[in-house]
Amino acid sequence: MRTLLVHQGEKPLIGILEDGQLAEVFFPQEGDTAEAVLLGRVERIVPGMKAAFVNIGQEKNGFLPLEEKNTGLSYPKTGDAVIVQIRKEAQGVKGAFLTRDISLCGETMLLTPMSRMIGVSSKITEDGKRKALKETGRAIAQERFGLVMRTAAENAPEEELAAEAERLFQQWEQIRRAAPTAHVPSVLMQPRSTLEAVLDDYRPRGIDQIVTDDPAVAEKAAGIAPVQVIPENLLTIYKIESQLKKAQERRVWLSSGGTLVIDPCEAMTVIDVNTAKFTGKRELEDTVLRLNLEACSEIARQVRLRNLSGIIIIDMIDMKTPEHRQMVLDALEEAFASDRVKTVIHGLTSLGLVEMTRKRSRPPLREMLAKQEEAHE
Repeated sequence: MRTLLVHQGEKPLIGILEDGQLAEVFFPQEGDTAEAVLLGRVERIVPGMKAAFVNIGQEKNGFLPLEEKNTGLSYPKTGDAVIVQIRKEAQGVKGAFLTRDISLCGETMLLTPMSRMIGVSSKITEDGKRKALKETGRAIAQERFGLVMRTAAENAPEEELAAEAERLFQQWEQIRRAAPTAHVPSVLMQPRSTLEAVLDDYRPRGIDQIVTDDPAVAEKAAGIAPVQVIPENLLTIYKIESQLKKAQERRVWLSSGGTLVIDPCEAMTVIDVNTAKFTGKRELEDTVLRLNLEACSEIARQVRLRNLSGIIIIDMIDMKTPEHRQMVLDALEEAFASDRVKTVIHGLTSLGLVEMTRKRSRPPLREMLAKQEEAHE
């Protein structure tokens, strides 16, 4: 059962609970700029880096790569006004990471006005469905823009896809028409709110209920799923703070008595599966398989909750048979199937380690919690 929890107040929080456990968490904050479309001015070109630094009205200039696939855009010159989108927000000493390959996000698709490529989410694996969605995308786009069909497009009616594409294209037309007379730097399109983005991502995946302490949120979410308004402290009722505290610990206990040890490093995250107190009552190979299979679902939850990304290496307990190793890889694939962030299980190394990658999106949980505390000091 999937519950969307929306807590307002001094420290707002949006949580996804699956079978009562916190699986993903968001901290809406004023000033979030990821996805915003801006009109900026090129301050400096760095030929050796094939990049430009762009004044976008923030404390630090944004970093803009000049070579981007499929856009067909020529290099700007110093002083030029450029339409850019924030791909990653400013962090530490680095300014925002920018792109001219604008993407406007809807529930079933991404519209890319600077490209004409038609793509399909890698999570849609059946060849027939991928081919059909590409053909539908080409018929809708008619060479006017590019589309990336999201997983929600798989079962959506063609007229619904066409309507969303047209809505996103009109949104881009408004941006394009506003740019020539806009002040530089300025915001041409505000980003979606955190709640809007979460609803776009999870509505197609299924939301069984929405629980909130804000009647305005309940009104906005009416019709998406059954809504319950609870005026009491939702963080206490659903034990959110204790779950967040545990999600910052290095060691995670499994219900069987085994453990996960999670170590984020500079280049990657390493997750070690240990038997700890788990001994089992069967043959050793069956005991190892059972623990590794149990670990798969908890690894997926911890990766999503902690928002771990980049290269992730998992040291499962050694398995002797190829059949058992494949069963564990299949279980890991299934455990990550509900992850809204692109995740790829690459398989086993020669040392028996599981290699996987997860797309970088938001900062990890630890950084988001620290940022929230700074904002309320």
